[in-house]
Amino acid sequence: MSKAAEPTIHQGSCLCGAIKFKVTGQLGAGEMCHCQQCRQWTGHIYASTEVPRMALSIDDESRLKWYPSSKKVRRGFCADCGSPMFFDPIDQEKHQWIAIALGSFTTPTAVKIEQHIFTLEKGDYYEITDGAKQNET
Repeated sequence: MSKAAEPTIHQGSCLCGAIKFKVTGQLGAGEMCHCQQCRQWTGHIYASTEVPRMALSIDDESRLKWYPSSKKVRRGFCADCGSPMFFDPIDQEKHQWIAIALGSFTTPTAVKIEQHIFTLEKGDYYEITDGAKQNET
């Protein structure tokens, strides 16, 4: 009798470790957002992966703060160290996913960047040269 495969677990945290999370299952494709809001939020580009909302568990949400950056999304960050961590659509019935900052994972992800979005808003101090798909919006 064969044993069922264990689900893949990916772990991560903010810089200070106050917020720890786990994702059970596969991570989505990597995406880099070049919009003005993401650049101001992170100091550069927001690299993320989307996962089903139900696949994410956060150990202690007491230090997780949310900023509603538009009518459509909110951004989650650590109240202690300021690490940008989550990009969450407000209409959770329409969008069953949440985006997680790739830099917040503490275990290997094997994620590859597949696309760049909002490239019309990219900063003037860098070029996109990795060959991944580019979307202007």
